[in-house]
Amino acid sequence: MAQKNPTRILKNFLNHLSVDNFNDFCDALLDRREEPCVPRVRVEGKSRLEIGNVMISTFTEQGALKVAEEILREIDCSEAANKLAKEAGPAGPAGGAGPAGGAGPAGGAGPAGGAMEHFVDVHMEDLVQRVSYVDPILDALLIKKVIQPEAYDTIRALPTSQNKMRELYKGPFRSSNTCKDIFLEILRKQQPYLIADLENK
Repeated sequence: MAQKNPTRILKNFLNHLSVDNFNDFCDALLDRREEPCVPRVRVEGKSRLEIGNVMISTFTEQGALKVAEEILREIDCSEAANKLAKEAGPAGPAGGAGPAGGAGPAGGAGPAGGAMEHFVDVHMEDLVQRVSYVDPILDALLIKKVIQPEAYDTIRALPTSQNKMRELYKGPFRSSNTCKDIFLEILRKQQPYLIADLENK
């Protein structure tokens, strides 16, 4: 049987929550301390459809299902959480951050092996389009001395996340794989669901 679309599964579950449970769900989503966090402005006053879109853009499809299941259990909606896990199947919440390809999170993604293209280069298009909240990443890159204060100020002033990511690829990431390794390490901490999703491709 073909697996159902994760986006549809998530939005269907949000649509079937009672008003009180949906409000509790949104409160719990905002209270999450694990990165990536969802800003209050993207949640308050938003519809169920909008919340679904926010979760998918923040956590990726499979990551959003995992987070949704965790939140449902947290707000004592265990029956709905179990149903969500069943609907999502083995690739869903329980396995969303699974061991991609068996090579380990850092393994095949890195430059080890010499001729292998770096994970950051292989997934350039996805990273440019899907990395959100670039400013905290820039902060970490500055602390790690991957970028200098002048470049930090220039990139941070750009209007969109995509512009900022393209500028990183045009500058610091061209210098060495070490810079890419540091960037990937930062992404694993700040946007783990995105990296897990790319590793599973």
